Amino acid sequence: KKVCALCADKDFVLDYKNADQLRKFINDKGKILPRRATGACARHQRTITTAVKRGRHIAIIPYAQD
Repeated sequence: KKVCALCADKDFVLDYKNADQLRKFINDKGKILPRRATGACARHQRTITTAVKRGRHIAIIPYAQD
């Protein structure tokens, strides 16, 4: 079973303004990866989803890839 990367590293802070950090949680088409792919716990998967959506809203990451 995968261990949540956000739970394992207490110093890791997910920031919606950091595009390189968010790209680990989206696939090549721009979709948010599910929990079974990211290995995140339910709480952190919700924060990942919120951060990706905020990053999309301020145009740091695209909504979809062409």
